[in-house]
Amino acid sequence: MVKFTIDEIRELMDKQDNIRNMSVIAHVDHGKSTLTDSLVAAAGIIAVESAGDQRLTDTRADEQERCITIKSTGISLYYQMDDDMLKNYTGTRDGDNFLVNLIDSPGHVDFSSEVTAALRITDGALVVVDCVEGVCVQTETVLRQALGERIRPVLTVNKLDRCFLELMLEGEEAYTTYLRVIENANVIMATYADERLGEVQVYPDKGTVSFSAGLHGWAFTLTTFAEMYSKRFGVEFKKMMEKLWGDNFFDAKTKKWSKKHTGSDTCKRAFVQFIYEPIKAIIDGCMQGKKESVFKKMESLGIFHLLKGEDKELDGKPLMKRVMQTWLPADKALLEMMIYHLPSPSKAQAYRVENLYEGPVDDVYGQAIAKCDPNGPLMLYVSKMIPSSDKGRFFAFGRVFAGKVSTGQKVRIMGPNYVPGQKKDLYIKAVQRTVLCMGRRQDAVEDVPCGNTVAMVGLDQFITKNATLTGEKCDDAHPIKAMKFSVSPVVRVAVECKSAGDLPKLVEGLKRLAKSDPMVQCSIEDTGEHIIAGAGELHLEICLKDLQEDFMGGAPIKVGNPVVSFRETVAGKSERTVMSKSPNKHNRVYMTARPLEDGLAEAIDEGEVGPRDEPKLRGRLLAEKFGWDKDIGARKIWCFGPDTMGPNMVVDMTKGVQYLNEIKDSVVAALQWAAKDGPLAEENMRNIAFEIEDVVLHADAIHRGGGQIIPTSRRVMYAAELTASPRLMEPVYLVEIQCPEQAIGGVYSVLNQKRGMVFEEAQRPGTPIYNIKAYLPVIESFGFTGTLRAATSGQAFPQCVFDHWEMMGSDPLSEGSQSQTICLDARKRKGLKVEMPTLSDYEDKL
Repeated sequence: MVKFTIDEIRELMDKQDNIRNMSVIAHVDHGKSTLTDSLVAAAGIIAVESAGDQRLTDTRADEQERCITIKSTGISLYYQMDDDMLKNYTGTRDGDNFLVNLIDSPGHVDFSSEVTAALRITDGALVVVDCVEGVCVQTETVLRQALGERIRPVLTVNKLDRCFLELMLEGEEAYTTYLRVIENANVIMATYADERLGEVQVYPDKGTVSFSAGLHGWAFTLTTFAEMYSKRFGVEFKKMMEKLWGDNFFDAKTKKWSKKHTGSDTCKRAFVQFIYEPIKAIIDGCMQGKKESVFKKMESLGIFHLLKGEDKELDGKPLMKRVMQTWLPADKALLEMMIYHLPSPSKAQAYRVENLYEGPVDDVYGQAIAKCDPNGPLMLYVSKMIPSSDKGRFFAFGRVFAGKVSTGQKVRIMGPNYVPGQKKDLYIKAVQRTVLCMGRRQDAVEDVPCGNTVAMVGLDQFITKNATLTGEKCDDAHPIKAMKFSVSPVVRVAVECKSAGDLPKLVEGLKRLAKSDPMVQCSIEDTGEHIIAGAGELHLEICLKDLQEDFMGGAPIKVGNPVVSFRETVAGKSERTVMSKSPNKHNRVYMTARPLEDGLAEAIDEGEVGPRDEPKLRGRLLAEKFGWDKDIGARKIWCFGPDTMGPNMVVDMTKGVQYLNEIKDSVVAALQWAAKDGPLAEENMRNIAFEIEDVVLHADAIHRGGGQIIPTSRRVMYAAELTASPRLMEPVYLVEIQCPEQAIGGVYSVLNQKRGMVFEEAQRPGTPIYNIKAYLPVIESFGFTGTLRAATSGQAFPQCVFDHWEMMGSDPLSEGSQSQTICLDARKRKGLKVEMPTLSDYEDKL
């Protein structure tokens, strides 16, 4: 039975202190959606009995079939809390009702762009970790993203039932397992912590860690037990909390506490004695059919009367599930963590505004975001598009950071390429309806004030992936910063329709696909091929399925083999200075190429070094970290490319050349062009610095215009690259493989066939399972999962994350090398002439 109406939710939206925006993040299959069900059940949307099996937030049919989450789903929940639960809450609140906007996100690395989109519009994160598997590679990725967005984490150690039923762990072993999981998570949080967030590490005795079993729907924090025992022992509540975790031992015989184990049999760790063993006793009792003893224990806990009549007839697992749900309901523990320890929008936006707003923080809009002011100007960020039930239409889903958005209001839509003061990527349109997301359905509301998530109808024609909305008259507002994704689309496939009549459908379908996924890139090559680029095999598979079934109405398409994008780079400095002449033979440009210092390309990717930096600061950074000359770093870098942000640059090394500044724009334009299509195979360049050695220009301005200089500069860059021992770079995955001891041989043999390189192998303490980390070239990763499962008879579980670019050893200019084969394949596919370019194509003689 739903316990709230839409009007009640609307009323609560104005009470900012009672709102919590949070997302659920974790490694794949650690139990996010299952755990979310308990929270949804507590708000009365689904029955408590079916919580855990229903996975309400997996709204798509293929999500239910595959049992994985693919898209992040939002749901607004309304909770009526009683004074009993809020008596220790010290923060500001307005009444006892709370509104939780919850977003369930996928754990698969291929969909980590969905996680980024979810994190942007929330303030807190519930990190779920499997107590058996511990902290995995994806847990670290999502935590890093969360802390980068300044989001406060709380932790839950999930799948506790496995400790009791599968592993039959003793209390001490279980305690050390949990301790290790929490410590590993804290190490990651401390590594990526932000000063403005303050203390982000989590501790059970502070109430920021809970222990849960999502499938069975029970969970607890130490407060639940501390309250129970503080009454019984007459100890202060706070003291009891501290005693229940860490090295605190209690001897039942002498009734004394000690910091160390005294060695007597009756002396036990408090966590084991007061928490683990009572739970174990009840679970074992239920499983072995000793109902009487279980019911006696329940009476002593004072929860026997909560069991319904028919529940007492149950046996085995169903009985255990009901008993545990009655005693330790999951929603209570999780809600307590969320309400006590996650920030409300008004608190969170004050420290998040610097990371969110592109303009100055002290202007009207920056201040409105920081104060979360409902009467200020509208500032709203759309982080993703949700497909609606009408074919091909989308809801724009986002969060209001300041002001109010209402039905029929006119808004300015600023796309990702909008520059303040220009008309590019800017639309003014009216919002048709504002709705609330409730998992599988949407409910209309009049208006939504700041601090809440909202979905809007009627803006889908003007927004591709994300955008900033402000009021109609706010011409001086800056947009909200674009999101940084932790993965890049490196796997591409070509699609074509089987019958030529479906071409308009395909073009329209690709447009819609580009909207629906925050990460996927759809483009048309010069050869007329339609290319879809995604983060990995699974991501592409889902995108293609969506394209064919939802966006093209089931028209058949033909999919080419997956293609990996490469990068072109240089291995050394040019052996000599190369020169090109302009088409009218009046201008000459002399250049050399060299590789950038180690780590500089990565720093440019991360945004530490870039075109928008303060020149002096950039000069100092390059001098300290990479050994540049201060002056060159500050003044002489002309530009970065491709797309003005990429990891290549033009550096001016000339002395006293006339008219040099007049051709600067032309050379900059030439680098953008050259770095996008390199000479070897028209792939992007990476990690190259082009140094201008000398320029000879015609005295007459008309003879040195862009038409003369741009093609010349581009040719001379190609020539410089070809003289500096050119190489290809291939993308490399970091693979984390979990497998039992006997399967290790199979794993190694598969990795060796695929040019993989193992760099770490560790056994999980207390389990026979090994964690193997290896680097695997993306080009070899197709079908890797299948081969690996075949070789280990399905015992190994791989997880691939894009990690870095690796230079290939072979020379693309020498006959028959592997790099050359790759180049020629790419050239053939792109419709270029199928032979390697020669230096004489680009270099001119005096």
